[in-house]
Amino acid sequence: MSFDLATSIQNYLTTGKVEGLPNALFMEGQSVAAESRQMMPTWDPGTGRVFSEFASGQAEDVDHAVSSSQKALKGEWSRFTPAQRGKLLRNVAELIRKNAHRLSFVEALDSGKRLDEAMGDVAGAANCFDYYAGACDKYQGISIPLGPDYVAYTLNEPLGVTAHIIPWNYPLSTAARGIAPALAAGCTVIGKPAEQTPLTALILAELCIEAGLPKGVFNVITGTGKAAGAALVKHPGVDHITFTGSVTTGIDVMREAASNITHLLLELGGKSPIVALADCDLELTVNNVIAGIFENAGQICSAGSRLLVHDAIHDALVEKVLKKTQAIQLGHGLRNSGMGPVNSEVQLERIAGHVDSAKSRGIQVLCGGSIGADPLSGLGWFYEPTLLDRVPLHDAAVQQEIFGPVLCIQTFADTEEAVHLANGTQFGLVAGVFTKDLSAAHRLAQQIDAGQVYVNEYFAGGIAVPFGGNKHSGFGREKGLEAVGSYCKTKSVVARI
Repeated sequence: MSFDLATSIQNYLTTGKVEGLPNALFMEGQSVAAESRQMMPTWDPGTGRVFSEFASGQAEDVDHAVSSSQKALKGEWSRFTPAQRGKLLRNVAELIRKNAHRLSFVEALDSGKRLDEAMGDVAGAANCFDYYAGACDKYQGISIPLGPDYVAYTLNEPLGVTAHIIPWNYPLSTAARGIAPALAAGCTVIGKPAEQTPLTALILAELCIEAGLPKGVFNVITGTGKAAGAALVKHPGVDHITFTGSVTTGIDVMREAASNITHLLLELGGKSPIVALADCDLELTVNNVIAGIFENAGQICSAGSRLLVHDAIHDALVEKVLKKTQAIQLGHGLRNSGMGPVNSEVQLERIAGHVDSAKSRGIQVLCGGSIGADPLSGLGWFYEPTLLDRVPLHDAAVQQEIFGPVLCIQTFADTEEAVHLANGTQFGLVAGVFTKDLSAAHRLAQQIDAGQVYVNEYFAGGIAVPFGGNKHSGFGREKGLEAVGSYCKTKSVVARI
């Protein structure tokens, strides 16, 4: 049955109700109730109201999922050739695109993000599966020359059962960027979506089965991090964990994984700088600054949450940023307003606490700085787009990840000071450089300690470009061909002939 996006949006905004949403665990190729039969509410951030419920998985459900994944690893899935895996992943990409309207609607409703942002998330997920479909038969071992008496080569073998702890800010695309390369490598996967956004992972699992994925290769456990997530991380049957989330939780994951010597890939927090040199194109820079901090209400690990601007252009650049920021309209994500809500009441309070604390320290607030609401309903978890000017390097607003629509502006006198400021936090995920001097841009790209540096376009690149952090932003790389290697173990074979 086709999905009518416009009708679904209208019905929901009128009634507050939506039908046909998944609400069970997904194992062995089908929806199953949690052993406890416990359910949890899921909330619409745009209204602050419950719109559905889902299964609260526990340790016994995790045991079932791991057992299923282990069995599937040795079953039909192990006999798929790389080319066959590639065809299947391509089928998944096609089904994601076919169901793009439904997935976007659910993602916008569940996460709070604008509908067009959700559509971008869905498109990104499809692109992930397409990219790794092509990589399946191209991630190759090597031949090692040891002389005429030996033949030596390497084999890339699947790591085994992989667990994917999926964040709430980009639930579908982040799930895809880990699950697709894991499947490409021949692993089995268990998805644990965030309790705030459980729904699109369940739909993705359904689509994978429809595409031809054998039962048990992709299981989904919904529930809390403390129950389902913790049980999955510490399970001895899990061979690899991909975690995206906060530094604090990432440290906990590392501790639990250590007891089983489990492989880890961590994508943690960020406090990413956008460096605007004196010769930068002001309009280009401003547009990228706005997108870099206010997309998804600033709830992006790689958000450009710090603007480092040369003294000579501070006033001119900040005036333009301020004007565009003040023009942003708040509203429910399904209405595609200028900026949607933040994901939860807890997150709203956290953002407000950071800004209120900055105010108490005398930090200048150019605009925003308050809790807002949907202007049509007066409801929802909204925070105003906020600019904090001339924030010292060691201030908490610069050193801590706020994870909301809050931009900290800093100034520098020369590139040496710019590098000092850019590298002056515990994070090293992303940086941006805006200048017409490409020599200066490439020098800064080498000097800034970050996993990726964008020049004259923030968020440039795509699925083909490796992504990951340095320092407290984590380790390991997702996206690109490197991601396939994250889910492989290398076996060396040496034969005397």
